Amino acid sequence: MVRKRKNHTILTLRKHRLYFEKPDELFYLFTQFLMGICFLAGSILFYFEAPIKHAGTSLFVLGSILILLHPSLHIFRKIHLSKKDHDEQK
Repeated sequence: MVRKRKNHTILTLRKHRLYFEKPDELFYLFTQFLMGICFLAGSILFYFEAPIKHAGTSLFVLGSILILLHPSLHIFRKIHLSKKDHDEQK
């Protein structure tokens, strides 16, 4: 279960809780985890022949999209923070 607080997010997994000071960190970690899974599965499937090899190639493409998404989220966050800081100076 995920609970959002003012300054942090709590992810409860059975008996354990993960605390994230910045809520967007959870999304960044999730995209990095997905990238790793896509490239690992793509690498394994690439060893096989035709239809399975195509699935592996598709996972490489999906992993590449996730790699592009990750820095894009950082850029969006920086722009958003810059806007917020700019608004506070007024």
